[in-house]
Amino acid sequence: MSDATPIKAIGETYLLPEGTTAHDLTELISGVTENKAPRGWWVLFTLALLLLGLMTVCIAYVLYMGIGVWGNNSPVFWAWDITNFVWWIGIGHAGTLISAILYLFRQKWRTSINRFAEAMTVFAVLCAGLFPALHTGRPWFDYYLFPIPNQMAMWPNFKSPLMWDVFAVSTYLTISVIFWYVGLIPDLATVRDRSRSLLRKRIYGFLALGWRGSHRGWQHYERAYLIFAGISTPLVLSVHSVVSMDFATSVLPGWHTTIFPPYFVAGAVFSGFGLVLTLMLVVRSVFGMHSIVSIRHLDLMNKFLLATSMMVAYSYAMEFFIAWYSGDPYEWWVFYHARVGWAQPDHLGNWGPLWWSWYWMVTCNCLVPQVFWFKRARTSVPIMMVASIFVNIGMWFERFVIIVGALHQDFLPSAWGTFHPTWIDVGVYLGTFGLFLTLFLLFVRWIPMFGIAELKGTLPGAHPDLHHHEEPSPALAAEPSPAE
Repeated sequence: MSDATPIKAIGETYLLPEGTTAHDLTELISGVTENKAPRGWWVLFTLALLLLGLMTVCIAYVLYMGIGVWGNNSPVFWAWDITNFVWWIGIGHAGTLISAILYLFRQKWRTSINRFAEAMTVFAVLCAGLFPALHTGRPWFDYYLFPIPNQMAMWPNFKSPLMWDVFAVSTYLTISVIFWYVGLIPDLATVRDRSRSLLRKRIYGFLALGWRGSHRGWQHYERAYLIFAGISTPLVLSVHSVVSMDFATSVLPGWHTTIFPPYFVAGAVFSGFGLVLTLMLVVRSVFGMHSIVSIRHLDLMNKFLLATSMMVAYSYAMEFFIAWYSGDPYEWWVFYHARVGWAQPDHLGNWGPLWWSWYWMVTCNCLVPQVFWFKRARTSVPIMMVASIFVNIGMWFERFVIIVGALHQDFLPSAWGTFHPTWIDVGVYLGTFGLFLTLFLLFVRWIPMFGIAELKGTLPGAHPDLHHHEEPSPALAAEPSPAE
């Protein structure tokens, strides 16, 4: 097959509509940072600030009163705090997968969604870090968690799972920020060159690190981007595997299992793709980016959701098989009674008090994504919006079932207890959404939300059949407006 073979003759399609030019992309993406924000952005930003204020009040109350204001108790010493920590860490995994792994596999369709996912990774990890920091009880002493020499000769306990999380999360955050920022440099220079005010030129010029778009600059950029993609790829597997070891290395029934590392990684990618899809559908509608994030991109993301949903469902099934095959009565009790309520009720005639959370988890994570077997569902914006929200609800319940479900009923009935969240628990959790949305909305407002330089490489004119495609159509003008 010749390089000049028309792309339509081999059954392929462009990632962007024919007729799209580099100038069109620059105007559309850079215009978001230059023009007034739409009303929808202000509505979301106001809501985010309110939630952020709620989080500030709740955290101040926790610092003043102590973590006793949470619902944590004996035996549920880990409750919503660690549940939310693991959930937010999992959210960030889609960014590394989309940006690094798909880049190494030369999947060009990632160019329309990678910047979103990278930013979401950074903001989600920041939200996650709040919970273990507060859970220590006196976060002003958290610097002892780092291996920094000090005059008191107090060194970190590297046998503690808390230390594993510190190293895993800090490494992940550092690499994610660097990888995200390196990809931004050419686009920040584009905004700098288009800026009319001196202040904007100075700010974007400082952030662009003197980028001039020279041939040597592009060589160094592509080499660095490839290296950071290679460094980031193992983090997809390692970070959430380390987090899962917090549970798997214990002797508690429901936690002591070797399936947790791959199980947690699959669930993390699953929940991350769900939130990327939710945010992308909202921003796509508010800013009218239908030409850049097409139905084809959304269709591919929904296929990823379906595939990872099947992995998660398999993990759930294997947990029950292991509990049965091991012959351990405590494992059997945790899975078949405390979680599901399938076994005989206890001597008081009660079923497991958290059985409802397990059914929520299975429904949202295993049953709802099955609609994506049908192309009509994968290409329907309302269906994928509802499904992506249910995915993240289900993944939160998964972490809740694992953590609280294993702690509230363990070996001795005399040590059993229940967990009820307080309004501080709820306020801190909702407040992290405010922190996340505030950072995310500032990002889409002031930084190019799509990779301009990378998207230009997917244009019809960038393909060898430049002179062979049929009559172009007005690409961007043909797309629906946000109101439509």
